[in-house]
Amino acid sequence: MSVGTLAPPLPARAGAEPTVERSRIWRKFVRNPAAIAGAAVLLLVVGAAVFAPWVAPHDPARQSLIRRFTPPVWADAGKSAHVLGTDQVGRDILSRIIHGARVSLIVGIAAVVVSLTVGVTLGLLSGFLHGRVDTVIMTIVDVQLSFPQLLLALAFVAALGPSLVTIIVVLGLTGWERYTRVVRAEVLALREKEFVEAARAMGVSTPRMILRHLLPNTFSSIIVLSTLQVAQAILQEAALSFLGVGTGSAYPTWGQMISLGRDFVSVAWWLPTFPGLAILVTVLAINLVGDRLRDALDPRVQ
Repeated sequence: MSVGTLAPPLPARAGAEPTVERSRIWRKFVRNPAAIAGAAVLLLVVGAAVFAPWVAPHDPARQSLIRRFTPPVWADAGKSAHVLGTDQVGRDILSRIIHGARVSLIVGIAAVVVSLTVGVTLGLLSGFLHGRVDTVIMTIVDVQLSFPQLLLALAFVAALGPSLVTIIVVLGLTGWERYTRVVRAEVLALREKEFVEAARAMGVSTPRMILRHLLPNTFSSIIVLSTLQVAQAILQEAALSFLGVGTGSAYPTWGQMISLGRDFVSVAWWLPTFPGLAILVTVLAINLVGDRLRDALDPRVQ
């Protein structure tokens, strides 16, 4: 067969490059022992939170003064019915920790969704539109960053009253500026790329340009930031609950358990210790997953 009659090469299969990229990210993630350990712990916490009514051995609100200050099962006078012991009114510590995981995860995820929605929207508009819009948005961001987030959340919750919805909204509306700054920086770099210039030359509308061409290219940064923000929201909810302005007394929370147990730490060390360990392990697992996910999504990290 002559050179002129050679058949043209077959075109690459549609979706092949994204599939290869996802495969590369997955391989980098699963080869990291810290990422696997963090993901396993996180799955355990999420599973316990989702199935709390069936997993918890006791009703978290059930009191029994006869069984108050029962130590953990491995200590002297410990009972197998209460693996982690009981508190000052006889409530089972393990059951309260399991149910407290529901509040922590709900607050962490829901607050991040609120922050993500507000921050990403403003970041896209600020980076793409430039000019007066960018100036106004970034001025608001600078003003918000000048206030300590926890102190601002504490003031709002104290004014509005403690509740689960209030905590979610307050933490969500006091953490959006990080998304705005990150997304704005990404968009400022992307808007000068050739594919954006080509789309602009084809007459693509501004909303379509933002949603179709710019937003998908910021997903990796948004995913990593959101993962790490969930851990921070859990810590902030625990801090607010510890100060007595959290979700109220209707739900057991880890911060509330630490606050109630601090006065008895000399006679019942397990009251604040186990909720504190639950916070430590959960936040550490989320941070491990977030850090390793960032490394997996960054093509410059080998």
